[in-house]
Amino acid sequence: MTLQEHLLELRNRLVYSGIAIAVGFIIGLFFCFRMLNLIERLSGVGRLQVLAPTESFVTTMKVALYIGIGIAMPVLIYQIVRFLAPGLTRNEKRYLYRAIPFVFGMFVLGVLFAFFIVIPRGLKFLHGFGSGTYDANFRASEVVSFYMTLLLWIGIVFELPIVMYLLAKLHIMTVQMMGSVRKYAIILIMIAAAIITPTPDPFNMFLVAAPMYLLYEFGILLARVA
Repeated sequence: MTLQEHLLELRNRLVYSGIAIAVGFIIGLFFCFRMLNLIERLSGVGRLQVLAPTESFVTTMKVALYIGIGIAMPVLIYQIVRFLAPGLTRNEKRYLYRAIPFVFGMFVLGVLFAFFIVIPRGLKFLHGFGSGTYDANFRASEVVSFYMTLLLWIGIVFELPIVMYLLAKLHIMTVQMMGSVRKYAIILIMIAAAIITPTPDPFNMFLVAAPMYLLYEFGILLARVA
C-alpha cells in the first residue's frame, strides 16, 4: 500500500470507530445515572459533590461517553487489527484475529476486578484517612476520573497473558526468555502496582500486584502451549 492508501485506510478505521463510540454514547445516556448510583453505593463515600453549575451535566456526559467507549471496545479492537493486517503475514493475521475475543474478554475481566474489588477498597481507605481531621466530601468529577483511569489501566494489564501468547506464537519471544526475566518482571510488576494502586497502603498494592504476577505466570503457561 502507498502512503496515501495507508492514510485513507486510517481515515476509514477512525470513522468506523467514531460511529461505534457515538452509538455506544447514546446507549450510555440511558445507563449513566445507574452507573453513578452504583459507584456511589460501592465506594461508600456518601453523596458525590458538585461545586460548579455545569459539573453535574459534564460529569454525567463523561460517564455516558466512558460507557459508550466500553460498549464500542470490540469494534475498536477490530478496527486496530484491520489497520495492522496489511503488514502481517497470513499466519500472523490468523493468530491475531483469533486473539481478538480473548483480548476483549481479559479486558472486561480486568475492568470488573477493578470496579468491584480494587477501586471501592481504595476509595474507602482514602475516605477514612484522617477522618478525625478532614471532612471528606469527594467531587463527582474527581471520583469518575479516578474510576475510569484505574479501570483502563487494570483492564490493559489483564491482557498480558494474551500478549505473551502472541509473542511466543509469532516467535518474537520464547518461553525460556520469559522465564529468565522473571525476577525483573516481579520488580516491574511491583512498580506498576505502586503506580496503578490508588492508595499508599501495602494491602491494596498487594491486591493489584498479586493478580499481575499470576497473569504473568499464566502468560508463560500460554506461551508454553504456543
